[in-house]
Amino acid sequence: MNAPMPPKEPDIKLPDAGAIGRSMTDIAARSQKLVAEWMKRQLAEGMRMDPLNVSSAFMEMTAKLLSNPTQLVEAHAGLWRDYMMLWSNTARRIITGEDPAPVISHDPRDKRFADPAWRQNEIFDFIKQSYLLSARYINDVVTQVDGLNPKTAQKVDFYARQFINALSPSNFALTNPEVLRKTRETGGENLVRGLNNLLQDLEHGRGNLRIKMTDTDAFHVGENIAVSPGKVVYQNELMQLIQYNPTTDQVLARPLLILPPWINKFYILDLRPKNSLVRWLVSQGHTVFMVSWVNPNERLADKNFDDYMTEGVLTALEVIGKITKQQQINAIGYCLGGTLLAATLGYMAAKGDERIASSTFLATLTDFSDAGELGVFIDEEQLSSLEEKMSKRGYLEGMEMATTFNMLRANDLIWSFVVNNYLLGQEPFPFDLLYWNSDSTRMPAAMHSFYLRNMYQRNLLSVPGGISMKNVPVDLGQVKVPCYFLSCREDHIAPWTSTYKGARQFGGPVRFVLASSGHIAGVVNPPEGGKYNHFINHDMPESPDEWFEHASEISGSWWPDWQRWTTAQNNERVPARIPGSARGFKPIEDAPGSYVQVKS
Repeated sequence: MNAPMPPKEPDIKLPDAGAIGRSMTDIAARSQKLVAEWMKRQLAEGMRMDPLNVSSAFMEMTAKLLSNPTQLVEAHAGLWRDYMMLWSNTARRIITGEDPAPVISHDPRDKRFADPAWRQNEIFDFIKQSYLLSARYINDVVTQVDGLNPKTAQKVDFYARQFINALSPSNFALTNPEVLRKTRETGGENLVRGLNNLLQDLEHGRGNLRIKMTDTDAFHVGENIAVSPGKVVYQNELMQLIQYNPTTDQVLARPLLILPPWINKFYILDLRPKNSLVRWLVSQGHTVFMVSWVNPNERLADKNFDDYMTEGVLTALEVIGKITKQQQINAIGYCLGGTLLAATLGYMAAKGDERIASSTFLATLTDFSDAGELGVFIDEEQLSSLEEKMSKRGYLEGMEMATTFNMLRANDLIWSFVVNNYLLGQEPFPFDLLYWNSDSTRMPAAMHSFYLRNMYQRNLLSVPGGISMKNVPVDLGQVKVPCYFLSCREDHIAPWTSTYKGARQFGGPVRFVLASSGHIAGVVNPPEGGKYNHFINHDMPESPDEWFEHASEISGSWWPDWQRWTTAQNNERVPARIPGSARGFKPIEDAPGSYVQVKS
């Protein structure tokens, strides 16, 4: 009987020296041009050595550490013991073939170490465990420093994790088994392609790295994404108002206005038919109106939070009232759109304006006392630097905001693409959500400064009379309309315990629902998908932990629960409304409109 043949090693492709030489010559020329242009732009804008104000935080941490060296010595001794055990285990594996238990194991959900070689190969297993031990050591040191200001401690912890993530062996060609295997199979062509991908991303970002996360040619807004049929029935400087076509003969009498965030574009709620909240709402009998915010330039630099209320929410209410002949509407606000809706409700309560009958807040902060890791970017030094930059342009560049959000999930939204695009030399897959995530928007300078200082820095929306809209003090406690709060358990942008705290500030009946997953997936969760459960508790105790302890878990999407809540308040039906049929509101153009097409 013949012995089984060993598995055939992949062929090693010999590189084409001429092709590589020509590629490297082109890359060198493009690199020189990029560096020269970047330096010129930095000098023109005024180069700042530490715009994120990181150094002062780490200096304070170092001073605290040196004042108590015992803690540092103990941590170092523990690291030394772990390393000695790792050395011993690795030697046993290599010399005797033993398979000792690992000194430290990675989280099985950590995709960085999914390749089998990280466990099966002694050397890569050693590299992986060595990294994990060092990461744990750094994390333990920076998170256990006594006496640090809480904001400083949060910043040190956040940037230490950024440092740890950046140094992962998976991010380097010589310590990533998958990259080494690919390099052997392609004769190094993957690295040349990766370098070319890197330069293309730098060119796209005009010297700043703008990582390509998806096949941008695979999607076209209005063609295979954001395709729910409708008409733009009104527009002004700040927004277009879209009315979607009905799909039922009868519709709910109360129309529905959706206020998306203007940090991103509205079509996160209308990606494709299978996951479109817009499509589902229309199918449930709602007359859906969507605000599509403008992608502002320097001409709109002075637009403020007040303007987004008057030219956005209040104008939309006026237009919808004229089109539908209804005195009251239901409103949904998502993220920043929800914060604007809350401020507007406070203004309307003070003015006795009752045109909004119910309000829904999706992943919305109204109390910013604990804004999660976004608080890392909010201190006086960073705000002053940002305001200085915005004053020169008139707006916040969309890519800068996108980079901030990507840093909150760096391994998923930065380093995984570094490996795929630059080390493996592969193109990213087409993914509608990542296309939307890359389609960034700008922010008017005056509005963004007001928002960051009054909400994130001073938390004034949660204080009765803390902010004023059109010179009218806002008090959320005076808002008596029924409110539905949908928050997400793994939300890294609007932590659910903070949104819960904000929900308790409203003066009317509140239904709080907690969805599984994060800021996007927890919200965009169609019932047909069968994903992500949600939690319900009809009581609103002071503590969010107590709320969760007594909450009931319900399988599947929260969308049907919201529909039942809405129709329980008013289920009156009228004949379906056709966009453009109301006198004086002739359609301007087809949905999704032209404002959403403007790129940053």
